[in-house]
Amino acid sequence: MLVYVLLILGFGLLFKGADCLVEGASSLAKRLRVSDLIVGLTVVAFGTSTPELFVNIFASLNGKSEIAIGNILGSNIVNVLLILGIASIIFPLRVTRNTVWREIPLSLLAGVLVWVLANDYYADQLDFSGMSRLDGLILIFFFILFMYYILNIAKKERQESQGVGDKQVSLGRSLALVLSGLLALILGGKWVLEGAVQLAVRFKASESLVGLTIVAIGTSLPELATSVVAVFKKNADIAVGNVVGSNIFNVFFILGVSAVIKPLPFRQSNNMDVGVAILASGILFIFMFTGKKRFIDRGEGILLVLSYVVYLVLLMIRG
Repeated sequence: MLVYVLLILGFGLLFKGADCLVEGASSLAKRLRVSDLIVGLTVVAFGTSTPELFVNIFASLNGKSEIAIGNILGSNIVNVLLILGIASIIFPLRVTRNTVWREIPLSLLAGVLVWVLANDYYADQLDFSGMSRLDGLILIFFFILFMYYILNIAKKERQESQGVGDKQVSLGRSLALVLSGLLALILGGKWVLEGAVQLAVRFKASESLVGLTIVAIGTSLPELATSVVAVFKKNADIAVGNVVGSNIFNVFFILGVSAVIKPLPFRQSNNMDVGVAILASGILFIFMFTGKKRFIDRGEGILLVLSYVVYLVLLMIRG
């Protein structure tokens, strides 16, 4: 009974937290004279990825490498195929030119880099297949480059913006909304995740399957709630920035930190999951040039969701 109570309360906190986070992030962008996209790629994306960060840290410390790797790969697949798919079905998403040519390709690069580093037998020990501490440091280096890129864009936007930030938007109120929203998202996600894992244990699911599905979807619930709420508020920049930024943060920072804490062995079956993550980003990039350019329309959203369903079926078959 407690499992179902946790799930219900958790979902309630998720969507209330998402509402506060989107409102706070949007007002913060006005105050700082930067675009909603920049705030979505940083504050919102990093905030909603907090569950993945803590799950991976604890998984790495406890030697649960399958959950650590499955969580990141599964979350990135969920973010593109399921979350962007659902969001675009609700309302077609406009994507900025910078995101098309920079952030989405960077997300694609992140997936390719994981595949290369996880399979570089000769760069690591010959008997070790996975993410070594050196691999983790390489990923963190790319994260630093990404942050440098974002800060340069933010600086340019502030210089081009006329006048001062919106004084009607209190900085204290904006930060309070962001922080309270993040807290509600983290707590709600934790409760939903705990309930989901308990249900998975009852059905005796494997650790890898739990990481790729239950844990991945559970830790991605903040992104889902935030993007859905952002769409209803007609704020496509935060909806898209949240997903793309989370994917970059998940690989470059969270997976990097996890590997530095403890090298992560990599199962050959995980190559399929890396391939799906790369394919998802590749499909997203292609969609920018089909139909209405730089838009994810409802038809494309349906294809994304159906692709995720197919992936889940393959996971179940693989066991």
